[in-house]
Amino acid sequence: MGNMGKYFGTDGFRGVANETLTAVHAFRTGRFLGHYYCVKRGGRARIVVGKDTRRSSYMLEYALAAGATASGADVYLLHVTTTPSVSYVARTEKFDCGVMISASHNPFGDNGIKLIGPTGEKLEDSVLRLVEDFLDGGTLPFAVGEKVGRTVDFVAGRNRYLAYLLALPRVSFRGMRVGLDCANGSAWAISKAVFDALGAQVFAIGVEPDGVNVNENCGSTHPERLCAFVRENALDVGFAFDGDADRCICVDEAGKVVDGDGILYLCARALKARGELDGDTVVATVMSNLGLSESLQKHGITCVGTEVGDRSVCEEMARCGAILGGEQSGHIVFRKYAQTGDGILTALKVMETIIESKCPLSCLTEGFVRYPQVRRNVRAENRGEAAARPRVKELVREAEGYGMRAIVRVSGTEPVVRVLVEGAREGACESYAERIARAVRGEEGVCAES
Repeated sequence: MGNMGKYFGTDGFRGVANETLTAVHAFRTGRFLGHYYCVKRGGRARIVVGKDTRRSSYMLEYALAAGATASGADVYLLHVTTTPSVSYVARTEKFDCGVMISASHNPFGDNGIKLIGPTGEKLEDSVLRLVEDFLDGGTLPFAVGEKVGRTVDFVAGRNRYLAYLLALPRVSFRGMRVGLDCANGSAWAISKAVFDALGAQVFAIGVEPDGVNVNENCGSTHPERLCAFVRENALDVGFAFDGDADRCICVDEAGKVVDGDGILYLCARALKARGELDGDTVVATVMSNLGLSESLQKHGITCVGTEVGDRSVCEEMARCGAILGGEQSGHIVFRKYAQTGDGILTALKVMETIIESKCPLSCLTEGFVRYPQVRRNVRAENRGEAAARPRVKELVREAEGYGMRAIVRVSGTEPVVRVLVEGAREGACESYAERIARAVRGEEGVCAES
């Protein structure tokens, strides 16, 4: 078994473009995928590729396409598009696999390669292990003669995804003033087109991508800009997406953020009211607010917890038959409609709920009682070691002894250790989050005062 995780983390192969993730990595990944699926198919494989707006996405897209065509596969290019659209096209057009070139919510200098299986879900670990082994020095034959593959301009695939989104809402958005923050990323053209076509009056920011401004003080990781925009323009609602548009964070009419937990709460209640929430169950992660499961319980809805990452959420949803799940960060999965988090689809479902309930967004989140949560992201080159320090574990136990919840986890997408402390008293959470962060950095010794 290869050293799984050397390149591919929880969300694909991510790194600094041309430092830890180079054009050669992309070429070799393409070489492997092309060969593997040609052999599996017993003929010419078909691979669909999308990318976000980063400057380095062109380089990685063409390198990957060169590798795959050199191995005998045909590569269908969707150009700038969203991660969920690649998932949708891979699944509905019977591709052997899909690839998304994006580092999602990371800064522009990073990039990533996400591999998607023929069912639209993330590629299974067994194939990822084979990719990793090949990246470390395997050799494969080149296709020759008529076996060499070609690239196909496949804008049609993106248009089919657009048509699919447009067919989802059961109501018109006419008369609604909607703010969109597209993070200068993948959603910049698609989301406005969808909301326009559904009749909304659209006000958009983050729609001037220049290759280096993706996620920069905008999008789902910086919703404060959209909050102000909604208030200034007296909008009914706002939606912020991330770089590859698989996340959505909402802003209510008063300019207050409604995060993934809030979206799960209001959508679960709406689905249950219509008798459509299978098993009256929702799947969330350990990073979700404790108040989410307590607030849902009052409405007869069970909240099942799982590990962080939309992959864990999807697996648990499939296991327990839930049709709604997601993360606080805004990755929401509606399993009836998609195999992965889809920011634009999430925005459409929230819009539908607002219009059908005849209530503003602020009133749909009433009854959701949150516990204070304090977070710290600690940069650590050797994050595994830093997170496992004995003093860190000791402080986590101590916090839990006082009735708090403390989670220390290594990020799968960037060189940080994430600390989350949650409890009834914000001051106590602040204090423990700070001390645990210091311990992760190795600054708090065992005999520090408590």
